[in-house]
Amino acid sequence: MHRSLDGLIKERLRDMGIDAPSVEFEIPRDERLGDISTPIAMNLARSLKRPPKEIANEIIGTLRDRDIFERVEVAGPGFINFSFSRGFLYSEFSRLIRERETYLRSDMGKGKKVQIEFVSANPTGPLHLGHGRGAALGNALSNLLKEGGYEVEREYYINDAGRQVRLLGLSVFVRYQQLLGLDLPFPEDGYRGDYIEELAWEVHNNYADRFKGKDFNDVADLFIDFSYKRMMEEIKRDLSDFGVGFDTYQSERSLYDDGEVERSIQDLKDRGHIYEKDGAIWFRATSFGDDKDRVIIKREGDFTYFASDIAYHRKKIEKGFDEIIDIWGADHHGYIPRIKAVIRAFGYPDDHLRILLVQMVTLLRGGRPVQMSKRAGEFVTLREVMEEIGPDTTKFIFLTRRSDSHLEFDLDSVKKQTAENPVFYVQYANARINSIFSHAIERGYEVEELEEADLSLLNVAEETRIIKKLLSYPLVFEGAVRSHEPHRITFYLQELAGLFHPYYNMHRVVTEERELTLARLALCEGIRIVLRQGLRILGVSMPERM
Repeated sequence: MHRSLDGLIKERLRDMGIDAPSVEFEIPRDERLGDISTPIAMNLARSLKRPPKEIANEIIGTLRDRDIFERVEVAGPGFINFSFSRGFLYSEFSRLIRERETYLRSDMGKGKKVQIEFVSANPTGPLHLGHGRGAALGNALSNLLKEGGYEVEREYYINDAGRQVRLLGLSVFVRYQQLLGLDLPFPEDGYRGDYIEELAWEVHNNYADRFKGKDFNDVADLFIDFSYKRMMEEIKRDLSDFGVGFDTYQSERSLYDDGEVERSIQDLKDRGHIYEKDGAIWFRATSFGDDKDRVIIKREGDFTYFASDIAYHRKKIEKGFDEIIDIWGADHHGYIPRIKAVIRAFGYPDDHLRILLVQMVTLLRGGRPVQMSKRAGEFVTLREVMEEIGPDTTKFIFLTRRSDSHLEFDLDSVKKQTAENPVFYVQYANARINSIFSHAIERGYEVEELEEADLSLLNVAEETRIIKKLLSYPLVFEGAVRSHEPHRITFYLQELAGLFHPYYNMHRVVTEERELTLARLALCEGIRIVLRQGLRILGVSMPERM
């Protein structure tokens, strides 16, 4: 719908001697204002040094006569509002039925390469809900950009070096010694969840009392490697059951073993961005927008965490991606300027790296918060929530808000098979349509007949609203791709289901009138096509019946 209008407006602008590479469109919240709107006249006002209303009236001067429009108006400070003719709506909807998924997508990426790194939870414990929200976002964004014509690589960064995995190994070591009857004090900042004792029992089952009474430093490598690798196995299993997979896994430890960290520091030194002060090695981050310079090698000779982050992002750059996307927890917000500084220091523009932040999740049960604390071992794991409400519902709920906004949901509410459960509401629309088609086929109707249906029979107000909603999907899709916001698809699907269910309750689809039945079946097929496309992007299944 908007693509046809885009071509007409650009053609009109060329007639006016204006080259506009893109035209912005939006759907008015009040349907009385029209089917689609553009602020193009206001966007051009400054460069043309003319009033936006004057530009708008010149743009629509010849467009009013087009038979695809029922009405074209200038509103407010210079918006151009378009209302399409019924004939055009039926024609476009017929295209949607015939062309199906190709109608719904657009090749915005043109094969550009994008890497999305997400989840990347420290392998020091099971995944919690914040990790799950990041997983849902990264998975949906990967699907979204792939559908938009990008070549996408999904990566998980394994933090298998440094203090945290050492502390994990020490925590398991102490529990192991305690299982063997030794009274060792537990590390004050150690990991205390039940999984620590489970890991200790696994060590005991594999090695019996071989390490009883040993000094941790003598067996640290074994306990660290055993513990974090077992946690990575659990993390991968949870993500697989969540419907999330990765193309590549990058080990932090390998960046040191392969010399990537040293080479990265040398590269920055060769570029003049490294200096020595107070016995430490510093990155001149303030030259690239950070608020202070950053230590990368301490005076004792130890690397900071930032050193491996530099090497990791340099390696991403060397792989030749057109865009790099990192999805982080919101608590890493302060880390953005220094990583952006690294990208600039290696000679790449600021927008080469995009960082998306994911706020934590507040879980409720019966309206009361469920407390979570990873260190204390009191957190609710992603696995527990998946087992209680299912991966589809969990993913869908995670994608009902912008990732950088706080999210809370009540486990009791989302288990209800009502409109209070948004994923049920959307999936049930598809299941109802499947039931309608089963009934229609029993009555002798065939899906192949739908392309020839007389769509002009879809003339009640509810049908017109649904057609307009379906034809707006490509605009929503393109906006979601451009903004990297898959939650826009979630909103859209909820709104589409909100139009279909009342229609289903008000109007019979399979009637005594064959032509009307075919037209209404075509409408239902259009809904099913769009639901399938949207849910596939979100990584949510479409049950045949519910």
